[in-house]
Amino acid sequence: MTAHLRRRAVAALATTALLALAACSSSADIEEQARAEGGATEGISVDTSPEQDRIHSTVSDEAVALLPPGSFEDGVLRVSVTQGAVPLVFFADDNSTVIGSETDLATIFGDALGLDVEFVVNDWSNWPLSVQSGDVDAVISNVTVTEERKQLYDFATYRVDQLGWLVGADSGLSISSAPDIAGLTVAVASGTNQEQILLAWDAENVANGLDPVTIDYYESYNDAVLALQSGRLDAYVGPNPTAAYSAATSPEDFAIAGTTNGGWPATADIAVTTVKGNGYAAAFQAAVDHVIEDGTYAEVLQRWGLQDEAVDTSQLNPPGLGA
Repeated sequence: MTAHLRRRAVAALATTALLALAACSSSADIEEQARAEGGATEGISVDTSPEQDRIHSTVSDEAVALLPPGSFEDGVLRVSVTQGAVPLVFFADDNSTVIGSETDLATIFGDALGLDVEFVVNDWSNWPLSVQSGDVDAVISNVTVTEERKQLYDFATYRVDQLGWLVGADSGLSISSAPDIAGLTVAVASGTNQEQILLAWDAENVANGLDPVTIDYYESYNDAVLALQSGRLDAYVGPNPTAAYSAATSPEDFAIAGTTNGGWPATADIAVTTVKGNGYAAAFQAAVDHVIEDGTYAEVLQRWGLQDEAVDTSQLNPPGLGA
């Protein structure tokens, strides 16, 4: 396979990010130059082999001391993940090993706690039962803190819940508030939080005498990206990890014009999720702070092009959506 075709294979992997991957093209030979500039990553290398060269942290005595006595006697932290969304969690080339940004973060959190990590793949609808039943100890799989969930779970935050505005690489667009999308054609998935934000921004623009937004609905991320490439769209708004990964692996085609918090106008956070009152969340909070301090947290986010979702410190049970 030529270098050009290998690069295109990686771009194709990025555009199918919301699908459960039946097979991933190998990127062992991919020659992409990693470069971070202004908080964005361009041309990141992608390793989809099961033999991941994972980033590792060190043990945090403070985090270990916060674990309840007698917990994790076998030295294993069992973590629930939901695969299928690149780059968060997806199957490697062997179609069985889960890899991605969430698994890498879980690994360094486990390192800080002095524990080996075992991943348990669950459908999204099954993670609550999995953690409540004790089949897993924690969920590290893009779970947003909400007030409703806080009735049953404790949370230690580790990423900002961001939406990304994906545009063509040469569009010149910068999107940070409602006026920036006036008159544009924007793709979004129906029934999502990002749709509600897009509709609210459009209403604000119309009320202020600005041009309305033309909204095109796409349930398939792949279809939306193809429409963006063909020039039928000006932008796509959706979960930032997916959009940022597309921009980072195919910088000749895509860019991120801006990000918007997923809880707009409030703030939403992604957090390690544990059963309420079992004492694990405080230990995870200390673990997250430890990997932030030692730099491995930043390394993981840069590896997957997610620097814009970094937090400065972990919060324990912060105000959630619906407050």
